[in-house]
Amino acid sequence: MMTPAQNRAPKVSSVLLCLCCIHAFFSCAVRLVAGQTPKPVFACDVDGNPSLAAFGFCNTSLGVEARVADLVQRLTLQEKVGFLVSGAGNVDRLGIPKYEWWSEALHGVSYVGPGTKFSSLVPGATSFPQVILTAASFNATLFETIGKVVSTEARAMHNVGLAGLTFWSPNVNIFRDPRWGRGQETPGEDPLLSSKYAAGYVRGLQKSDDGNADRLKVAACCKHYTAYDVDNWKGVNRLTFNAVVTQQDLDDTFQPPFKSCVLDGNVASVMCSYNQVNGKPTCADPDLLAGTIRGKWKLNGYIVSDCDSVEVLYDKQHYTKTPEEAAAKAILAGLDLNCGSFLGQHTEAAVKGGLLNESVVDKAISNNFATLMRLGFFDGDPRKQLYGKLGPDDVCTPSNQELAREAARQGIVLLKNTAGSLPLSSTAIKSLAVIGPNANVTKTMIGNYEGTPCKYVTPLQGLAAIVSTMYVAGCADVGCSTAQTDDAKKAAASADATVLVMGADQSIEREDFDRVNLNLPGQQSLLVSEVANVSKGPVVLVIMSGGGMDVSFAKDNAKITSILWVGYPGEAGGAAMADVIFGDHNPSGRLPMTWYPQSYVDAVPMTNMNMRPDPATGYPGRTYRFYTGPTVYSFGDGLSYSSFSHGQVQAPQLVSVPLDEGHICHSSACESLEAKSETCSNLVFDVHLNVKNVGRFSGSHTVFLFSSPPSVHRSPQKHLLGFEKVFLASQSEAQVQFKVDVCKDLSVVDELGGRKVALGTHVLHVGDLKHALSVQIGSSGLSLSPPRHF
Repeated sequence: MMTPAQNRAPKVSSVLLCLCCIHAFFSCAVRLVAGQTPKPVFACDVDGNPSLAAFGFCNTSLGVEARVADLVQRLTLQEKVGFLVSGAGNVDRLGIPKYEWWSEALHGVSYVGPGTKFSSLVPGATSFPQVILTAASFNATLFETIGKVVSTEARAMHNVGLAGLTFWSPNVNIFRDPRWGRGQETPGEDPLLSSKYAAGYVRGLQKSDDGNADRLKVAACCKHYTAYDVDNWKGVNRLTFNAVVTQQDLDDTFQPPFKSCVLDGNVASVMCSYNQVNGKPTCADPDLLAGTIRGKWKLNGYIVSDCDSVEVLYDKQHYTKTPEEAAAKAILAGLDLNCGSFLGQHTEAAVKGGLLNESVVDKAISNNFATLMRLGFFDGDPRKQLYGKLGPDDVCTPSNQELAREAARQGIVLLKNTAGSLPLSSTAIKSLAVIGPNANVTKTMIGNYEGTPCKYVTPLQGLAAIVSTMYVAGCADVGCSTAQTDDAKKAAASADATVLVMGADQSIEREDFDRVNLNLPGQQSLLVSEVANVSKGPVVLVIMSGGGMDVSFAKDNAKITSILWVGYPGEAGGAAMADVIFGDHNPSGRLPMTWYPQSYVDAVPMTNMNMRPDPATGYPGRTYRFYTGPTVYSFGDGLSYSSFSHGQVQAPQLVSVPLDEGHICHSSACESLEAKSETCSNLVFDVHLNVKNVGRFSGSHTVFLFSSPPSVHRSPQKHLLGFEKVFLASQSEAQVQFKVDVCKDLSVVDELGGRKVALGTHVLHVGDLKHALSVQIGSSGLSLSPPRHF
């Protein structure tokens, strides 16, 4: 998704520059008129125009399909085309106003996109941590809870005319390469975590409080479909990049979060990306759109293009010879809505030129209208509907702001902690040196796709609320072209402890801007090392960033006693950091992505999409599932102020998969079986384990269940089957149970993209414990060996 402030091709930039001007005008100009509250945008205002009651599409007693059909048959072709674009046109004769589809809610209601704005009536909304940090909590309940709060604030803003109902969030692309500028927006590198985040956040945004599954609170959108994770790297641009992806990697890595969005989250929309996949623009690929999203996955909603990507496939990728062909190919492929104006300009000519049948246009706008119907847009004044009582007082509530702080606390990852270093004591520490270019930042903390937050608590403010502080920036900005070490060293030499807040911001990593290296920017590492060398007390290095950093120098430096990664922690980030550093919160976050050394990116082009290693070329593979080389920190790493032990784990040693006696695998050696419904029915078992907090601090602990499958079909070396977050008081214990579906969890994707149950020995991992489980062929019925401890 492009944002107005970013560089684009000249033809496209003028359009969004205009949008940016409009947005800026409204942000500054919208003011309360004395005694009046702005009105929401909605159709079928029967109270204001009783004649509209005669239209079937305004009849709320009819089903969505019937109402949509009634509306579509009333429209001219020209009017229909106006509903294919994000700035949808009005039809006054039918009581339909203009509607802006483009709003964003990645980690809070955002001002990105012209559909939402802030004013003196609602000056800000709760700004949660950037997604990568929320994902680090590994708390599926939290994902959904945040979504629910965001949708409540969105509905409240809609009721006073400040927001739409269609939000193009979340971003569920896999964080494949550490240099990607947009990795901060995603749930990380693991398909299971990304899938659970996607479904949870979508449910939080969409689920109607009246329990009606056909109704939507707001409409979410999973993006950017698919294999999209190169923005602008060494001259390779997302608008023209062709992602060459094997079918195995596509189905094993890139597709699962989108599939989960649709099947588990029942998302209302999927957004196709700019890039090509194997030579075809995603927004013009019928196999990806009509075939997979709407066909195999049965999307109940609409498919939207990334902004101007239909124009891009014509103008930049030269995929078609004419704009009319581009419009026709996109709609025929299954696209319903164009962010931008391209389809509005060229679809009518495509129909009249015989490239496209009007019935296909009808089908596209029907998907769009059905979504708006489910949102209540055609039900009259929303202030008289389910969420009608929500208003400005429901935005930035104390409980919402506390949730933002709690989300940051739960995500913060403790990566290093020399014995006795953290937590700091608020009574023993009389003076604290707070140093670094990110030590007193505000907007940096909320990352991109942001909104105006309720308020900020900077790292310095959070720490200063607890102890006396001495603040030195040490660098003019995160670029840190020249480290100003003298004052920083003086402060550290005299203070009882030192906190260095370093890392990145949007000048280092962002949309349309990928990194070229993983080191701390500029002379940051010099500042850190020199300060640590003269520090009188413990030295805490805090990394604020979306992607991982090569901080090997700090990891290996005994003077740097602790390292924390805080992502972009949202509006309350400084308070959350202080909570962790001074022990008011026991850290429990785990890394959702691998931190690679600089040598990795020196050797691996960002454009190589292959997940699996290639020994013939020395290509090392990607993510914890396939990469076998050295890491700075690994996926799932994270320390606590307590210690947790796992014990008394129970799981079967043998699972027999039933096959008919005539099946070929009874007479021939098979390494895997197709994961078909007739084979997979009821192939489920439980894994039980006890977890004990053996330390003196109460806290939460994430239990990971991994599996290392047999070495068939170039399978992952290990993959995540499940995770559970449990809170345990000191010296207490709890039982955790995982339900393992053999065909879903113990299967692998073969070279052709088919899902196969791998026969042979699977090794289950829980912490340091391992358990061998054999999956074999049986004659009939499910056969499980008795569970045993491991």
